[in-house]
Amino acid sequence: MAALLAGCANYAGIESHSDIRSVDRVHSEKTLAKVPLSKAAWPETKWWRAFDDPMLDALIKQALDNSPDLEIARARLRKANAEAGIANAERLPTLDGNANVTRTRVSEVDDPTGVGGFYSTTRGMLLNFSYDVDLWGGNKAAWEAALGQARAQNIDYRATLLSLSTNVAQAYIKLQDAYTLRQIARANLKRTQRIADINQELSRGGLQNEAPQLQARSSVSSARQSLASADQQLQSAKLSLAQLIGKGPDGAFALSEPKALTELPLVLPGHLPAELLGRRPDIVAARWRVEAASKNVKAAKTKFFPNINLSAMAGFKSYLGDYMFSESAKAGSVSPAISLPIFEGGKLRANLESTLADYDMAVGRYNQTLLSALNQVADAVNAVSSYRAQLEAARQAKDAAEKAFTLSKERYQAGIADYLQVLSTEQQLLSAERTLATVTSQQQQASIKLIQSLGGGFAGDSEHLEHDEGLISAPDVPKRLTGDASTTR
Repeated sequence: MAALLAGCANYAGIESHSDIRSVDRVHSEKTLAKVPLSKAAWPETKWWRAFDDPMLDALIKQALDNSPDLEIARARLRKANAEAGIANAERLPTLDGNANVTRTRVSEVDDPTGVGGFYSTTRGMLLNFSYDVDLWGGNKAAWEAALGQARAQNIDYRATLLSLSTNVAQAYIKLQDAYTLRQIARANLKRTQRIADINQELSRGGLQNEAPQLQARSSVSSARQSLASADQQLQSAKLSLAQLIGKGPDGAFALSEPKALTELPLVLPGHLPAELLGRRPDIVAARWRVEAASKNVKAAKTKFFPNINLSAMAGFKSYLGDYMFSESAKAGSVSPAISLPIFEGGKLRANLESTLADYDMAVGRYNQTLLSALNQVADAVNAVSSYRAQLEAARQAKDAAEKAFTLSKERYQAGIADYLQVLSTEQQLLSAERTLATVTSQQQQASIKLIQSLGGGFAGDSEHLEHDEGLISAPDVPKRLTGDASTTR
């Protein structure tokens, strides 16, 4: 009979279809072969201090203190901790106490003697005990799943810190670039206005026709439009940075002009693919979610098996207050119960199928995160290398334009060239400075992205930032709940 009943509810044929991708299957040696390696190349926890810029340091501190994104992340972490506490409570016995007094008018129908028409008072004081034996560890697995989710949420909090700090640094670079471009736009307006004035004087003197003068006026209008655009971009950059540090629009007025950041060397840490698994918060969080999903699978499987529940009651019941605690008023019961799923219309199998699908999705997200992380590193390295080459070329072009401008001024002062030639070479210099500023900004932002792709100083589950003194830590859980999550199914 037991074999027949067990055959009514089983999970035969329901399996996972995903496996965690091994880092050995993801290669990047050829892509990163030309980049120098160093064991000390991992970013520091406060990686932005490598730029030695007190203003950037202060802005990131303001962001970490005031950002609403961090408030949301803290709330999510607190909620995950609470859910883990709820799951843990399901594993423990429960004991409830209650006391009651009931006044009843007994009718003739309710009175066994057939008299009725009198009042009765019932008094009771009871303790109720209940305990789920959890023969197959389903409640424990559900608790461990909740712990895994809390740990993942803890890591997500650190990912939010990293994202916020890198966003502030990139906004800081954009603000510095906006200041530089506005300065160039002002110089260009001054140059075009001077050309227009010279052409106007030449036209008045009858030394040239009106066409050059009209062309110069058009250049002045274009230069004014470029300056207005540069002013607008500067204000937008200020507003973006003010928002990141938790300030309103008026906070943009307090932002001063940043200085150019120090160029960081391009060096990668050794054993990159393997060590990146513990350095990227998104990878660590994804792995914990796989662990949690595997525990949910175990919990779903235990629902197919019989279970034992124990309940007990003890206390006093009496009609007379004077006899409330007498021997005859004592009441109690013990109720062991065995539950066995026999026919549930496929609900248990569907639940397990859904839980396994969640596990497969968690594995897929982990594999996707791993691939994305390595490709982000490779893309950031490629960008930094490319911008370095572009930066060198832009510096050479700027130096050449500067020399040409100096030479044209010397020729003008010697009476060999006219002032229009000076202004023409100045235009080339301003164009070269604009290109250099843009490439410099792009190179610095690529360096920030490389730092972010390497984990930004995150050093695994046990890492705690100095800023996180008030952080709600995830419950204490073992590093590995089940060994390899891919085998727990």
